[in-house]
Amino acid sequence: MTEETISSTHPPLPPTTEDDRFAWLRLLRSRRVGITTFYRLLAEHGTAQNALAALPEVARAAGVDGYEICPAGVIAAEMKAAKAARARLLCLGDAAYPNMLTDLSDAPPMLWVIGDISLLGRPTVAVVGARNASSLGTRMARALSQDLGTQGNVIASGLARGIDTAAHIAALKTGTIAVMAGGVDVVYPTENTQLARDIAATGLLVSEQPMGTTPQARHFPCRNRIISGLAQAVVVVEAAARSGSLITARDALDQGREVLAVPGHPFDARAAGNNMLIRDGATLVRNAEDVIAALPDTAPPPMQVQPDMLDDLPPPPPERRNLGQTAALHQQILSRLGPSPVAEDQLIRDLSASAGEVAPALVDLELEGKIKRQSGGLLSLDP
Repeated sequence: MTEETISSTHPPLPPTTEDDRFAWLRLLRSRRVGITTFYRLLAEHGTAQNALAALPEVARAAGVDGYEICPAGVIAAEMKAAKAARARLLCLGDAAYPNMLTDLSDAPPMLWVIGDISLLGRPTVAVVGARNASSLGTRMARALSQDLGTQGNVIASGLARGIDTAAHIAALKTGTIAVMAGGVDVVYPTENTQLARDIAATGLLVSEQPMGTTPQARHFPCRNRIISGLAQAVVVVEAAARSGSLITARDALDQGREVLAVPGHPFDARAAGNNMLIRDGATLVRNAEDVIAALPDTAPPPMQVQPDMLDDLPPPPPERRNLGQTAALHQQILSRLGPSPVAEDQLIRDLSASAGEVAPALVDLELEGKIKRQSGGLLSLDP
């Protein structure tokens, strides 16, 4: 029962009864049933109840003997905990389920939410960054979130220390969504317990994890894709060269969202990721107006150029790779490298690219720990 990509243009019909919702939860919480398998089973068997009945045989065919589906008592306990926390279950296809997530290939089948679900229908900007944020970084996060909020945007973030906390606090009055790595009823870090209560009162807490789940390292990348998925644009305020915020930025790129970054001092490691994003084509952010201008539905109309104005136009700037092109170049480099060292100039010739294009990409991959430089100008994959 391995996860595999399946293509379908028809999302499953949402559950309409409490028994249907119970069955959806039970199917998704069953062992070895991830998001892709969940959707495949629904497509093949029509309903979650039918899929649950077929699951042991499906597991047997996959070589898993003695398979048992998730016990009903586990789901009953989760729903009881949700009722105690005043959490609501949103299923893909429900009217209240966020439209921004429906086009994702790995859209969460279900979300637990606490608070004002109307925020899911408003324009949203994600503001993310370092946990060990600088004073300037937190000030920038507050200013951006407050100004974007007063212009009608909901601010989404991850309820982490530092930039996330600053963004949420600044947007409490205008609307903020906290996407949580653990259960929607488990606040992490605990120092943000009061902030989570404030968000539940005026904003929205969101999680795809079971109620009562304590967040673990593997949960945070999953959370990040929801943060970026909910938003039209992701603004990275501070991020190290290897950080969760850059994972969110990559998710945003894959999801077709706008990626923006606040520039930082070259000597500040907390800004290394931001500066890399800007170098690779992310929009530079100085204030909320820069963000508003980059949003798809608020971009300024193109200037009408009259024929007699053409002589006065400055020469076009040199072409820069956008984030999509940079990601493609990274993949091409990784596909051509292996454990055996290859000369850098040979790699450049193989890629049919210029040294000026390849060199920055090699630095990125080296910082990410994906490639290793050896003496003599040789490169290899970092095992």
